[in-house]
Amino acid sequence: MSPEKYSVPLVSRLLGGAALPLIVGPAAILTLAATGAAQMGPALVAAMATAAGGLYLSARHRASQARQRPVATLAPVAERSGPPYGVILERLPDPLMVIAGEEADDLTGRRFVFANAAARELFRIQREGTLLVTAVRNPQVLEAVDEALFGGIERAVEYETGGTQGRSWIALARPLSGGPEAARLAMLVLRDETDARRSERTRADFLANASHELRTPLASLSGFIETLRGHAKDDPGARDKFLGIMLAQAERMSRLIDDLMSLSRIELNEHIAPLGRVDLAMAAIDVIDALAPQAKEKGVGFDPVLPPRGAAVVEGDRDQIIQVIQNLIDNAIKYTPRDGVVRVEIYPGLSADAAATPRDPGAARMSLLTPDHAAGERYAALRVTDRGPGLAREHLPRLTERFYRVEGQKSGDRSGTGLGLAIVKHIMNRHRGGLTVESVLGDGATFGVYLPMAKAVAERAVVAEAQA
Repeated sequence: MSPEKYSVPLVSRLLGGAALPLIVGPAAILTLAATGAAQMGPALVAAMATAAGGLYLSARHRASQARQRPVATLAPVAERSGPPYGVILERLPDPLMVIAGEEADDLTGRRFVFANAAARELFRIQREGTLLVTAVRNPQVLEAVDEALFGGIERAVEYETGGTQGRSWIALARPLSGGPEAARLAMLVLRDETDARRSERTRADFLANASHELRTPLASLSGFIETLRGHAKDDPGARDKFLGIMLAQAERMSRLIDDLMSLSRIELNEHIAPLGRVDLAMAAIDVIDALAPQAKEKGVGFDPVLPPRGAAVVEGDRDQIIQVIQNLIDNAIKYTPRDGVVRVEIYPGLSADAAATPRDPGAARMSLLTPDHAAGERYAALRVTDRGPGLAREHLPRLTERFYRVEGQKSGDRSGTGLGLAIVKHIMNRHRGGLTVESVLGDGATFGVYLPMAKAVAERAVVAEAQA
């Protein structure tokens, strides 16, 4: 659309007739002063019109041009050199929208007048005149916009979006209308508060979990110390026994703190997609080699079913993917009886449905994490199967809870912290992947994860499937 189609005084009214602060990131403020707002009109309109389709004006606003001040009076200022204000608005990192309202009781009258690039990407605004309610569905935010449009009230609202990658936002609605006969306009700016909220939640969870879980081993250590200082002081046999127990408790506390710190770091960056590529099969081989001594000591073997090098390349953080594989195989070794076998399988080029499909139709099964996936997305699936006691159906929903343990199951001499599967779930969520479990009571369990494949590798898998 060409600049001459837009109403210049309308854009001046968008500036509010007074100093209008626009939020830029967490701290910076861009202020367009009232004294220059009217004069900046043509330059601002022209810049917005070229800002990748960011400005949408309704028919009512275009029709009002006949009543507005002539553009010619502002031409000298428009020719001055200065910052491209439309480009600035377009490139703001925070989503910014201007919304027009017709009648208070007509919800279909709220339409986007302007949406910058961040807003168009967040709400997937694709065409002119998009209804507000088709993009923003939170009742509190819609109410705040209505109060700004029809009540002239400025209001801030905190809300969260759902889905596997939920985010926390602060929405600021501010009235922009210049008078009773002017078009009713409101500005809506969103500020992403996800990092701050996650930091607060992570700190609180860490303190709560650490204080709760460390209490038992600390109490045990204190009790044995008192015993060694008392009647067991001169008993070499009791002293050696108690010192061994104390060492085991100290090691458990060390593992617990390590896992809590790891989980806190993962949760803090969970909403940030990882960069890099990882060959899932090569990563599995590295983990199997590292855990081979532990498996040999317990008399457990491995049965790997892996694709060739380069066939299962996924997008992700290698260290975290190694951590996922290690947690799953380590658990399988713990619960597999002596002379048993841990089966490790990797299957590339699967659809999301195929990656989550159970192997045993008679097993109890649950999807512990289901990703939001695009059409045609291809995944590489990793499945680890043990031959342990298995899990009853009622335990499956709680397996990824922190510190949840199935009563009556022994995991060997080295007990876990109860955080392994919680760590796996959060890593997989960061990688936009999935997590499944299926189990037959008395006949073992299979834990599966699946991750998005690197695009070039996924395309080759689709071509190979079509040619087969």
